[in-house]
Amino acid sequence: MTLLAQVAVLLAATVAAIPLFRKLGLSSILGYLSAGIALGPWGLRLLPNDAGLSHLAELGVVLLLFVIGLELQPSRLRALRRVIFGLGSLQVLSTTAVFAVLAYALGLTVSGAFVVGFALSLSSTPLVLQLLAEHGELNTHHGRSSFAILLFQDIAVMPVLALLPLLAPRSSTAATMSLMGLAQGVAVLLLLVFGGRYVLRPVLRMVAATRVAEAFTAAALLVVIGTALLVSSVGLSMALGAFVAGLLLADSEYRHELEADIEPFKGLLLGLFFITVGMSANLALLLEQPLRIAALTLTLLVSKFVLLWLVGRLTGHSASSSRSLAFAMPQAGEFGFVLFSLAVGYGILPQQLADTLVIVVTISMILSPLLMMLQARFDPVLSENPREFDRIEHEGGRVLIAGFGRFGQIVGRVLRMRKIPFTALEASVDQVDFVRRFGNKVYYGDASRLDLLESAGAAQAEILVLAIDDVEASVRTAELVRKHFPQLKILARARNRQHALRLMDLGVRYIIRETLLSSLDMARHALETLGMPRAEARQSIERFISHDERTLKSQREFRDDEQKLIQSAQLAARELEKLFEADSQTEGGSAESPSEVGRRE
Repeated sequence: MTLLAQVAVLLAATVAAIPLFRKLGLSSILGYLSAGIALGPWGLRLLPNDAGLSHLAELGVVLLLFVIGLELQPSRLRALRRVIFGLGSLQVLSTTAVFAVLAYALGLTVSGAFVVGFALSLSSTPLVLQLLAEHGELNTHHGRSSFAILLFQDIAVMPVLALLPLLAPRSSTAATMSLMGLAQGVAVLLLLVFGGRYVLRPVLRMVAATRVAEAFTAAALLVVIGTALLVSSVGLSMALGAFVAGLLLADSEYRHELEADIEPFKGLLLGLFFITVGMSANLALLLEQPLRIAALTLTLLVSKFVLLWLVGRLTGHSASSSRSLAFAMPQAGEFGFVLFSLAVGYGILPQQLADTLVIVVTISMILSPLLMMLQARFDPVLSENPREFDRIEHEGGRVLIAGFGRFGQIVGRVLRMRKIPFTALEASVDQVDFVRRFGNKVYYGDASRLDLLESAGAAQAEILVLAIDDVEASVRTAELVRKHFPQLKILARARNRQHALRLMDLGVRYIIRETLLSSLDMARHALETLGMPRAEARQSIERFISHDERTLKSQREFRDDEQKLIQSAQLAARELEKLFEADSQTEGGSAESPSEVGRRE
């Protein structure tokens, strides 16, 4: 089959499998893996499981790490260094030690046991990051910790690859070559750092000056592929080289353009990577030794799950965050394929054992999306006995802040600046633990519970800043406060118009939609940038606010009727247009104030 025909088959499999699996509520990664099994040597045999396809698929991982490097600026990496090297090293060392001891007890040599232990300690970077992205968990506490561990694992592969010849039962020539390889690797990384700073940016500047979009796209791909090939030539991970290249360009002026050009190629090639993983599953070996492989896979998943949970708890994660971390990373990773292959070549592992471990790693990767789905489905059941709410030591705060996310924190910082005492409540364990690491005082508690509001001093406080992100919890809290603490003035944050309307029904007078002021400020700047005088731009924004507030109040009576809401929005838009058209046709007249406009209407 020609290369073009293979590409056509892969695209057809992607178009067929991914929409189907997403419609069924399953992970797209599971769709790619299933497509690989169906197309490979143990399915329809439409694609050959050759090295060429695997190398093309590896480019997807390379592009993924390059984009991650672009998104992680050096300053942010420095801030994460303790998490990366602390949390990452703890996970890799503990997991390697446990699996190495098990392997040695089963009869492997010390060298073989170490290689097996280290290979199984690694998780799949593209798989974990894609799963976390699909579940919207990349920016959670366990999501950030997962990324830190994965990054340390990629870094740890470099010295272990250089160490493999030292473990081989051969002469000292291998050791000398290994040390030379390590020196070459360090030299190449230093060259990459120098080149990225003093060569890549000027070259990209020259290409961008041509204003030819395809030339810049070609330059972006050349940067990634060239860097990966350079690093690979000295035996290092291509993905690690691409990550370093992305990191060096993270604070350049071309960061966003590079990311936009790389993104389409990354998505398709990363899907190809997962398809090749599915194709590599040796189902014949699975049929020959089903119990043995099932036992090894179960041991791998359970052991890593327990170890990851313990690592999370030892490093200050909550029970739910530690559990989520363990569910995200119990599989082995694609670097295991490389390590087992090299270990066979150096005589460290027998071929039959390597084949068995490869199928175990593959199955663990295939099961990972299913484990994440189970965790998402049963997480409420697992969390029936959560951490107890904090005992609140009331300090007589004049302000009570319900919800200490990004919105509530800004309010708290301003109050602290003016030395106004406040009490902050937050119902998310992960958010509480994260905010406390930065020195903020916040209590873990649900503001929609009467006993916690009483403990927090709601009866003595003057103001409640209602900044809860969840709409239902926000409405419940407002309802509770209006009933039991009528003297407490509520200043509420609303997610959207529907949320605002529900709060208005409860008698909340001051409501701010979370993106309204920032977007209006942006609109004012846009008008001024287009040449409109500052006073006129400000007046336009004031008119818009006045008209929007009147429209919002009028929509209260039919807020549950979607059709009437749509008609009301359309009518309001036409009225606003007519208002500004009438104003623009008045020549030579003085600007009207918002109150005058209101009287005229």
